[in-house]
Amino acid sequence: MPLIRILVDGYSLLHAWPELAPGSARHSAMARDALVARLEEYQAALGTPITLFFDGQSGGIGRRTPKPDPGKVEVLYSKAGQTADDLIERAAYRFKAYGEVLVITDDHAERDTVMGFGGLASSCATFIAQIESELGQVEQVLRAHNRRERDRFQRDRRG
Repeated sequence: MPLIRILVDGYSLLHAWPELAPGSARHSAMARDALVARLEEYQAALGTPITLFFDGQSGGIGRRTPKPDPGKVEVLYSKAGQTADDLIERAAYRFKAYGEVLVITDDHAERDTVMGFGGLASSCATFIAQIESELGQVEQVLRAHNRRERDRFQRDRRG
């Protein structure tokens, strides 16, 4: 089955990735925005939709990104009385009927729950390494393309 969606425990990933927004508190809007921006780059390179979950207490209870945009990472905040973990587990279970779902978290109990009903789970460190690798490859391809185009333009101007 193809991977149809990546579900990310936002604060778990932020705590594992201090280089993402140095000097910012892990629960700050600046850190969350930096994470969303990086995940949008990764989503564009990978082509798999990403949903990012945060506990509502810090982000605005029950908030959701406005009307989902296919090019944007979907961001959800839990409501009072529920956690991001609850939402992730429910989403992973419901998406499972349509294909593979990958859950990103450092919460071992959450990973065990997701894998218990057939979902895939990964640690934050492994996911960060995948993101950095993929985006590094994209950057190399773009640099090579730009170099070829610059050389072609210079040849055309001379000739």
